[in-house]
Amino acid sequence: LFDKTVFDAVRAIKPSPRGELEITDAIQHLIDSGQRVRSHVITGWWKDTGKLEDMLEANRIVLTDQTPLIEGTVSKDSRIEGAVRIGAGTVVEKSTLRGPLIIGPNAVIRNAYIGPFTSIGAGCHIEQCEIEHSIVLERSRLENLTGRVESSLIGKEAVVCASGSRPRTHRLMLGDSSRIELA
Repeated sequence: LFDKTVFDAVRAIKPSPRGELEITDAIQHLIDSGQRVRSHVITGWWKDTGKLEDMLEANRIVLTDQTPLIEGTVSKDSRIEGAVRIGAGTVVEKSTLRGPLIIGPNAVIRNAYIGPFTSIGAGCHIEQCEIEHSIVLERSRLENLTGRVESSLIGKEAVVCASGSRPRTHRLMLGDSSRIELA
C-alpha cells in the first residue's frame, strides 16, 4: 500500500531499459528521499496482473462475489442467467448473458452471447458475437465474429470484426507485445 508520496516518486524516476516505470525504482526513490518504507510478507496466493492469465484470474475472483444489478435496458427476447450486472444506459437486445459477468454503462449488446467471467467496459458495442472468460476495455467493438472469443483481453477502443470482402483475409493492426491466435 502506498500513500500519495508514491506519485512524487513515480514522477521523479525514469523508465527502465524495458521502457516501463518500475515500482521497485519508485520504492528506492522513496527510501533515498527519506520517506518511511516498510515491508510486509504476504502469505497465501499472489497474482501478477501484468500477465494475461493472472489478470483473467483476478477478474474471475472479483466477479465471483458480485451481486446482480440491472440498471440498463434488457429486451424481453434476451436471457439472463446467474449474477449479471448491467450499467446504466446499456441496451441488451436478443442476447444471452450468463453470469457472473459485468457490463459497464452505455454499452450495446445485440444478438450476442456473453458468458461467465466476462467484464465489458463502458461504451462497448458487441453484436453477433460470442465471448466468455474475457475482459473488453472501454469503447471497444466486437462485430459479426464466427467462433467464440475466449480467455482474451481486448484493449480500449479496439475493433474486432469480420470482413465480408473477398478474398477472405485477416487484416491486423497490433500494438507492442500483442498476441493473436487465428483458427
